[in-house]
Amino acid sequence: MKHILFICSQNRLRSPTAEQTFASWPGIEVDSAGLNNDAEQPVTPELLEWAELIFVMEKAHRHRLSSNFRQYLNGKRIICLDIPDEYDYMDPELVKLLKAKVTPHLPRM
Repeated sequence: MKHILFICSQNRLRSPTAEQTFASWPGIEVDSAGLNNDAEQPVTPELLEWAELIFVMEKAHRHRLSSNFRQYLNGKRIICLDIPDEYDYMDPELVKLLKAKVTPHLPRM
């Protein structure tokens, strides 16, 4: 089972949508978190150690992750999806974007 973590700022819209979208994908376990202090579920060292593959929504998230949590990343693969913060939770357009950008990195069904 591969552990995948989705990260955005607040963990309210994009990363929870990604978590929900891929929750039933075979061969993976997913979780989501946010980098802001007031995120629904903040990024923690434990979450980063659990994750084998990390998706961030913006380049700024990758930079902040590397700055604040470098010692917990240990060469883990971090993929930037370049998805701006302009979608609602489970917005069909966001789900479509996520499927297009994330699926190529997941185990085959």
